Amino acid sequence: MAPAAARQRGSLCRAASRHLLFGLLVLNSFCEACKEVTFNVPSKLEAGTLVGKVNLKECLKSAEHISSSDPNFRILEDGSVFTTNTTSLSSEEKTFTILLKDVQGHEEKTIDVNLLGHQEKTHKTRHARDTVLRRTKRRWAPIPSSMMENALGPFPMQIQQVQSDTAQHYTIYYSATGPGIDKEPVGLFYVEKETGNIFATGPVDREEYPMFKIICFATTADGYSPERPLVHTIRIEDDNDNAPQFTQDCFQFVVEEHCKSGTIVGQVTAEDRDEPHTLHTSLRYRIVSQQPSSPKIFSINSESGIISTLSTQLDREGIAKHTLLIEVRDMGGQPFGLCNTATAVITVGDINDNAPIFSVTSYEVRVQENRVNVEILRIPCLDKDEPKSPAWQCKFAIVKGNEDKHFAITTDKRTNEGILCVVKGLDYEISQLKILEITVANEIPYIMVPYSSSLAKGICTVRVIVQDVDEGPVFKPCLLRITIDGCAKGETVVGKYLAEDPETGNSDGISYRIPPEQCKWLSINENSGELRTVTLLDRDQQDMTNKQCNISVIAIDRSGKTGTGTIWATMGPCNRSPIVDPINYVMCRDKKPIFVTAYDPDVSPYSYPFTFDISDKRMRTEWRTVQNNDSSIFLSLMRDMPFGIYKIPMAVKDNAGKEGISMVTVNYCDCTTPSDCYKSRQDAPAVTLGVWAILAMILGALLLLLILITLCGCYGRTIVHKHVTDDLANQNLIISNTEAPGEEVMDPNIIPLQAAPVHSCEHGVSMGGHEVSTGGNAFEMSKGHQTLNERGQAMMEQGRYSYSEWHNFTHSRLGEKVYMCRQDEENKHSEDYVLPYNYEGRGSLAGSVGCCTDQQEEEALDFLDHLEPKFRTLAETCIKR
Repeated sequence: MAPAAARQRGSLCRAASRHLLFGLLVLNSFCEACKEVTFNVPSKLEAGTLVGKVNLKECLKSAEHISSSDPNFRILEDGSVFTTNTTSLSSEEKTFTILLKDVQGHEEKTIDVNLLGHQEKTHKTRHARDTVLRRTKRRWAPIPSSMMENALGPFPMQIQQVQSDTAQHYTIYYSATGPGIDKEPVGLFYVEKETGNIFATGPVDREEYPMFKIICFATTADGYSPERPLVHTIRIEDDNDNAPQFTQDCFQFVVEEHCKSGTIVGQVTAEDRDEPHTLHTSLRYRIVSQQPSSPKIFSINSESGIISTLSTQLDREGIAKHTLLIEVRDMGGQPFGLCNTATAVITVGDINDNAPIFSVTSYEVRVQENRVNVEILRIPCLDKDEPKSPAWQCKFAIVKGNEDKHFAITTDKRTNEGILCVVKGLDYEISQLKILEITVANEIPYIMVPYSSSLAKGICTVRVIVQDVDEGPVFKPCLLRITIDGCAKGETVVGKYLAEDPETGNSDGISYRIPPEQCKWLSINENSGELRTVTLLDRDQQDMTNKQCNISVIAIDRSGKTGTGTIWATMGPCNRSPIVDPINYVMCRDKKPIFVTAYDPDVSPYSYPFTFDISDKRMRTEWRTVQNNDSSIFLSLMRDMPFGIYKIPMAVKDNAGKEGISMVTVNYCDCTTPSDCYKSRQDAPAVTLGVWAILAMILGALLLLLILITLCGCYGRTIVHKHVTDDLANQNLIISNTEAPGEEVMDPNIIPLQAAPVHSCEHGVSMGGHEVSTGGNAFEMSKGHQTLNERGQAMMEQGRYSYSEWHNFTHSRLGEKVYMCRQDEENKHSEDYVLPYNYEGRGSLAGSVGCCTDQQEEEALDFLDHLEPKFRTLAETCIKR
């Protein structure tokens, strides 16, 4: 066994020597497989399991890069080998390689690791029928061997030797792994039957068959196989026989001009078929040449193949394309490495680094007035950027002189010219010269770049001379909209429609007419242009149901030129003005507000709510209006004014804004009730009492009443003190035989005070069969008896005279009050109405004025000047007419 192992190691060294000579390596201590390690491990390894430890320093002390050919295993810097994934050793054997690299010293060494899997032992109890284990002799296990790719011979070349102590004849069976497994590698290896030497018949391509697995069989002369077959692995060592190839023959890249230094342009890539992670596939890139050769603008990363810029001098307007010849070389870029080349074409992308300019900065053109949609000028523009690109396309703008929007400018996309047009007719009579300032810019913003000047906008001046043309009359406006009242009468003036001569600016000498076969609502005066209604308009007529009419009007000047205008007539609603009804009012000296009502025959929305106002501003300081409801107000005086008749212009506006003015007449009269003023106006001549006359009459009446009271007190024999509440009648019975201001109704049970016998006020009063007992505050009435106390009779007699005098004095005044109470809110008589009387209340200053009034109380008669109106009304109803 030992001699065979020695021969195997010798063959490996010889193979390594041939590999060094063939690869022309100049490395000092290079050996393809400097060490081999074998570990016994379980057949199944979990991820993260420590497999073993390898002494890396013995192989390569200055190793900078440590890697494994099998991604399922990871090697640490101290040589510890760990699993990265769960690994199963199905064939009970696994081999991988540890690669050590010294980049600076350009050294590369490998360590072969063999993993031998075994099933974990299971302890069990032996039984009598279990087979007894037998010992077998040790078997030779040859180490894997290698063969240089494309070896030079001589062939046949011995690769390995297998030996057996008991067998004399040897045979092999081999298989390969790699891209060429689709075809069987026949005839590449054979074995000498007598010696067990394995030979290669010729060179082998590693890219086609990187590894062979040879199964050796040993038999005796009679064909007996005393030993199990041996499995031998032959690795094909890589030879740098493949030059790297670019993935493309020509690479295309685009980079913007004036980009920053260090901007990435693109990346070139190449591939090498040799063994990965070796010097044979260590590729390096470089730029062989650049077109144009100056200046040097691009560089390439030697390891990644990324192309980037060196400066900011890329200018599309100077050089639009750059061509690079790029080389890739293996063996880390060493001169003896294999190489290949490719082309990279770099196109410089355009940016808007050139502002457009005008080739000519001043123009003068002529155009006739009133011409529209006509091209008057084409303005060329120069731009150095890429044609047809947004950085080249121009946009024109009129920045001055086009305030009236007479002009418009567009761009011809094909020629990049500005097209100036007149879109609104010019008027020679208004302006004979227009000066336009036009600017130009690109469709995308201008970009400031190094070595460029600041942007200065190009400005072009265009002088437009307006030429005079004899024109026909022009209506102003060309379309007249009018609204006609739906109730307008015939020959009603609704407006004017005039045309002007553009040459003179006036309407002299222009005649008007409306062509026939049009709407017949309006007619126009031939000379003045005045519009009138033809007939009485009625919205309900069949030919006016549309309520709109389009009328063309022709104007003719002295030279026979014509112009046309249009009237758009709309029939509005029949909205009549609101009026005040009635218009005559009376205001007495108490200045009670007047209730003023307006009337409108229209319906909603052309009627109420009304808005009232005094049209005469001077009278607004004397009279005030207060809104009552939607159709009425209260009119009142704001200050003292002399009595007389005032005419107030009252403006009333309806909900649609239609206004009517009514003259309201107010008779400011010195009266108590408006009826007094009416009577005084009907009587002739009218007599008005002065203030002193009225006072004299009141004083005379008071003096007479005082004398009567004094006489009544002299006839009384006994002074009676009464304690009666203020709101009772104080035993003074007053006739009330009138139910309403109309028909009189007499009760036969009531005896007038004048006919009642009076006896005495001390014991009681008998009136018409009713006895009243005055003992204290109690009253007793006995129907059917006429017995009266003497004191009661005396008091009745005394009261009769008092009542008679009071009746004569107040009769005339109560009549006026009753007359006022018999009128409604509009001062109309309402004698058939039931008149309500309110409660007079307590605490009257006048007290009682009955026949039984206490004669000993010194009461003044001033209360007669302050009698309440309702007390006068009550007195009036008690008097038999």
